[in-house]
Formats: sequence, C-alpha cells, structure tokens
Amino acid sequence: MDNKISAEALLEQIFSITQNLYTEMSRPESDAENDHAAIYRLLTDLGRTLVNADRASFWKWDKRNHTLWTTAAVGAGRITIPEGTGLVGKALNERRAIITNDPYNCPDFNSDVDKKTGYVTKSILVMPISDCKGEFIGAYQAINKLDGSGFDLAEDVRRLSLAAFICGITLESDSFLDDSRHDKLTELKNRMGFYSDYTRNFEKLLTDTDNPRSVSLFICDIDFFKKVNDTYGHNAGDAVLRHVAKHFRQNSRACDGVYRWGGEEFIVLLPETTAEQAAEAAERLRTCIMESTCHFEDLDIKVTMSFGVTELNPTLSIEENISIADGKLYKAKQEGRNRVII
Repeated sequence: MDNKISAEALLEQIFSITQNLYTEMSRPESDAENDHAAIYRLLTDLGRTLVNADRASFWKWDKRNHTLWTTAAVGAGRITIPEGTGLVGKALNERRAIITNDPYNCPDFNSDVDKKTGYVTKSILVMPISDCKGEFIGAYQAINKLDGSGFDLAEDVRRLSLAAFICGITLESDSFLDDSRHDKLTELKNRMGFYSDYTRNFEKLLTDTDNPRSVSLFICDIDFFKKVNDTYGHNAGDAVLRHVAKHFRQNSRACDGVYRWGGEEFIVLLPETTAEQAAEAAERLRTCIMESTCHFEDLDIKVTMSFGVTELNPTLSIEENISIADGKLYKAKQEGRNRVII
C-alpha cells in the first residue's frame, strides 16, 4: 500500500489544521479547555502531518517534578517517564535531534508502550524544543513514517521545524502561566492558582444542575509564626513554610487543591466532601504537623496550626465562603490555637 501523500493533499491537511489552530488560539481563556491542551493536540497533529508519521507526541519537561510527560499524543494516551530517560531524555540531554530507524536495537528506546499495546515501532524522530532563551523545555516525537521509508535527519527535521517552533512558543507561554500560579518557596499553587482551579474545576461541582456535589474548604495558618522569624530568622521561617507544605502535599488526596494563600496561611479545597469530612482531614493534618519537627541547620523547630472549616455555599461567592472559613480560623485562635473549628 502506497502511503505517500501528494503535495496538494499535504497542503490541504496543513491548512485545515492551521485554521483549527487559529480558531482555538483565538478563544478567550474562560472558554478554552484546560489551558493549551487543544492547541497542543493540533500542533502535534500538524507535526505528524508534516513528516507523514503514523503517531506523534509533544513532551513537556516538568523540571519541578523531574519528569517528562506528553501534553498531547496522537495515537496514544498520556505517558510519563523520569527525566533523562528514553530517546526524549537523550535528545534533551544532548541538545540535538535524534533519529532511529531501528529502535529495537537502540539502547535508549523504551519498548514498554509497544509491549502493553501491541504496537510495533519501526522509526522514531525526536526533536528538542527550546524557549526564547535557548533553554530546552520539551520535545516533539514522531513515530513510524507512513510510507515505511524511515525518517531522514535533514529533511524531516526541516519539515518539523514549523510545528516545533510554534510548540516552543506555546510551551513557554504555558510555563510562564504555570509559574505565575505557583509559590516558588513552597512549590504549592498560590492565590492565582486557587482562583484558576476553583473556576475551572471546583465551582462546576457546586453548580451542576443535574448532580450538584459538595465542596468544602479549610483555611489555616501557622501559630506564632512571627515568633519563629523573630527568634530564629527568616531563613528558618522559610524552612518551616517548606516543612508545612511538604506535609500538606503528603496528606492530601490527588483530587484536593492545596494552596499557599499568603504569608503563613494555607487553603485546601476538598471536592465531594462534607464539612464534617473536611474537619476530619484538617484534624489529621493538624496532628501530623504538631507531631512533626522541622529540621533547619542545627535547629529542631516545633510548630502547630489552627484551622477554620466550611462547606461551600453555592449561593455565595467564593470570597464570601472564604470569609466564613476565616471567621472560624479566627475563633480557633481565640480559643487557644492548635485546633480545628467547623
């Protein structure tokens, strides 16, 4: 079977994809799905079309979590691997495009996906993608030339450059957006991340007319945190914040939203959770923090936290709901701190 594509047909496919890409990029953020997910899918399909490949994927280098994962994959589901591994990791480490037309004899090829799915990989092209400062932030991968000829380092890299360039700009924009939603010190999401997640994910649960579900929230802060800074210094205070954030991550569900609200305050959103269940989660976290020790240089620092819990009222704004939880946090402090008030 001849899988070669005519120049006219190729241009028609490219024009169709770029038209959809333009439409998607013109959508307001409030209407767009999960940031740039649709754009990544279109760019991945554009690259696959340009090099006449059967499958393709666009990989993000998640340096915060030391992983590589596919933001979009044509012909496969999402894949996550440790950074520095596989042909994608090799291309990023060596800062160059890599081609293999005999992957099963290539030591860097990971055949796990083939083994799980029964797919047979015959040729691979990986092209690293950089930001405007020349730092590599991801990679594009194409698999199996449809005409069976194998990839050509010069010609296919040249063809793929268009999609890779746009992917780089999009990924850099996505990285800037992601950074703006995270607190650099604790690596938790910040207030901007909170509002973004609430609008995109949690608010829908409350307002679903067919199946409304409960969402609860607790706000908490570190007791006598100013005393930690005054006694041990601000570096020790930073260590305490990182220590607390670590326990929040370790003791929260994957579906929960955990945020540094500001200063020594934190907020957790708990989907499909009643106020009583949220109070139980807060109590477990309070006990964990109280029983743990923050080790900083030659210091062992003990801290406690106070919590205010509420189940979100869908008739109120999120700010009004937070104010209710904040009032309960204030009560917890008034009653002696190191406690949960519901």
